[in-house]
Amino acid sequence: LTRAGGAMNFSTRHSGAGELAREALSTAHVVVTPGEVITTEPGFLRGHGVHMRGEELVASVAGIVERVNKLVSVRPLNARYTGEVGDVIVGRVREVGTRRWTVDINARQDAVLMLSSVNLSGGVQRRRTTEDQMNMRAYYEEHDLISADVHSMFADGAVSLHARSLKFGKLENGAFIAVPHALIKRLKQHFVALPCGVDVILGCNGFVWISEALSRAEGRYDDEAKTGLADAVEARKEYAAARVVSAEGRLRMARVRNAVAALAAVYTVVSPQTIMDVYGASVEMRLEPKDMLNPDYLLDLTATAR
Repeated sequence: LTRAGGAMNFSTRHSGAGELAREALSTAHVVVTPGEVITTEPGFLRGHGVHMRGEELVASVAGIVERVNKLVSVRPLNARYTGEVGDVIVGRVREVGTRRWTVDINARQDAVLMLSSVNLSGGVQRRRTTEDQMNMRAYYEEHDLISADVHSMFADGAVSLHARSLKFGKLENGAFIAVPHALIKRLKQHFVALPCGVDVILGCNGFVWISEALSRAEGRYDDEAKTGLADAVEARKEYAAARVVSAEGRLRMARVRNAVAALAAVYTVVSPQTIMDVYGASVEMRLEPKDMLNPDYLLDLTATAR
């Protein structure tokens, strides 16, 4: 480590020993391995995945260096999902309990969705009764896929879910795929309508749901003025769950699904833009959806997204 004109200058002489050659922990994503020196500059605070070795800040896990002001941490490349309040997630119901559902969200512990945190039929606002508790399987039962958001965190790190918004609920008539959660970045909108006519839910926990888009002309949407928004949305979801997806729609969904799988195979960020990059490349290369994961085509297919 040398100084030039009073500014820090990380020398590359010791790159073989793992010292990062960059200007004072830039915000660019840098991958480190256990034991690799992140910086020897004093004044930084040690976060998760980092330990001190004398005056050196050293990575204790393999991952991406993240810096918030003076706090330096390493986010593991392969670890269980850790929830944050406001995260949109896709989960699978494991168990129906007393006034709560236990949901697998790819975290160290299963999440909890309380009966009071879901919408009643028709969007009715009232206290939950014993009858509601007896009919919990009418809402969600074991193995159902659902969408929700993280409402709060318990002291032991478990996640409490919330599904009171009309956009959340049971997921049916679509395709599910799981990818490493580190590849799903937090976006302003995780419910995405792709230009190819496919809707995607990018769960922050690495679970992705893919379904055919539903136009406003479908699903008795015109009844909204008479029945109210909650009833109209509920009818629209019932229509989407019961309809038969066309062969063209299934091919589009399969192409999107394999685009996500291809991005995960080369460990590239899964976002609406990268999905459409791979989708478009597969069309240009005249590949069938079943051929998109062929190792012979994988690198060329994902070249524009990487």
